[in-house]
Amino acid sequence: MTQIFTTASLASYWSAPEISANALIFLNLVGALLLGLVVGYERTYQGRAVGMRTYGLVCMSSAALTVLAGYPSLWFGGNVGGPLSSDPTRIVQGIVTGVGFLGAGVIMKDGLNIRGLTTAASIWSSCVIGVLVGVGFYAAAILLAGLSTVCMVGVHRLERLLPSRSGVAVVVQFKKGVQPHEDSLRKFAATRGYDILDDTLSINMRDGATEWHFIAVVQDRRAQVSMPELAQLMSAYDGVGSFQLSHCRN
Repeated sequence: MTQIFTTASLASYWSAPEISANALIFLNLVGALLLGLVVGYERTYQGRAVGMRTYGLVCMSSAALTVLAGYPSLWFGGNVGGPLSSDPTRIVQGIVTGVGFLGAGVIMKDGLNIRGLTTAASIWSSCVIGVLVGVGFYAAAILLAGLSTVCMVGVHRLERLLPSRSGVAVVVQFKKGVQPHEDSLRKFAATRGYDILDDTLSINMRDGATEWHFIAVVQDRRAQVSMPELAQLMSAYDGVGSFQLSHCRN
């Protein structure tokens, strides 16, 4: 009967090549964890549900799965009983696919708003950082982590400086028997500094009351009214029973 737990088989897991490989993998994991935490801090600072722990785990795990592909001869203590090869590209493909499902889980649709897109994209970026660490492109991994952080922190401020048209998701329920006119509603929005996007208008009927869903974008930041002021104007609009306003965010 073949003895599985022999002194030689156990010692193979602690040979010089195994210890050297484990030391290098350990440093890769620590580096990937730190880079993931750096990228995830912005989400934590913004109060998002997905924060530093998630980013650190994704980045570190991606690095671990990638780096192990570089040492197939040392798998199972080198006791594989024959030649063993690995395909790093297939491992990377599996990592990206798995993280894609994780990113899809944080994307939520709330009425006309879609939330979580930035978080999903940054999680995917954290995965790629881990892959770069795993294959040994340390400088590229550090650069990608830095650029991702700058993009998530600085570009948001840059967007405020550049000309842009922010949007407001509007849900309006009119009183029963009221038949709203699109032209009058567009004129009302235009006088307050907003344009109603044509391809966002949808009309529902609930309990005999007409309900409109649309997105209004800012014509000019200097002429637009604030959200509280817009709410007061909507409450005074003739025929409006109830409404809901929310910023379009991702």
